[in-house]
Amino acid sequence: MLYLYHKEAGQPQLTLVGDEHRYIFKVRRHKVDDTLYLRNLEDGLLHRYLITYLDKRAVNLDLQESQTLEIKAKVPLHIGWCVIDPKNIEKVLPSLNEMGVDKITFIYCNRSQKSFKVDFKRLEKILLNSSQQSGRSEMMQLEMVEDLESFLKINPKSKMLNFSENSVDPQENIETIVIGCEGGFHENEVALFTSENIIGFDTPLVLKSESAVCAVASKLLL
Repeated sequence: MLYLYHKEAGQPQLTLVGDEHRYIFKVRRHKVDDTLYLRNLEDGLLHRYLITYLDKRAVNLDLQESQTLEIKAKVPLHIGWCVIDPKNIEKVLPSLNEMGVDKITFIYCNRSQKSFKVDFKRLEKILLNSSQQSGRSEMMQLEMVEDLESFLKINPKSKMLNFSENSVDPQENIETIVIGCEGGFHENEVALFTSENIIGFDTPLVLKSESAVCAVASKLLL
């Protein structure tokens, strides 16, 4: 873990209790006078603290230094992801976070199962753990829209990932791309895009939605 997340990181003094204390005391086995690095994932700063007191219930920290250290992808990538089984979303979300995806908007596309509900609090917890491990300095943004038309009104320059002779090209500076759910896009949804804005992979294999989203992120960001 490269740093510890705390919403009040940057304050002159902090007291860690609960899960944060257990991590410092039982998992990392820190002691007085050890250095800890914290982020609040809002200001782009890395805060260096000194442990001044530690017992079985709490850890007291004193701020020593705050420095600007932004760690993120070189280019922003916004993914519109048609809703799939939340369990599958949770499996690949840490990988997308580590690769530097800036934002994911979940979309109820025509073939998305309406019974699938995205638990944003659970996803944010996954993102926090992933960010601490990877060093990412800003939280990935998450949001939801009701349908693809609504998404395109907000993001009119979006690309669609679908079967196409136009291959995904990292040099094209793609900022927003839509990934389908299991079963792909309905023909009415495909009709919302011009042929120039529909791109694909040069492969005869059919990718699952979660495989496709990882492939797009790695192709465009790494």
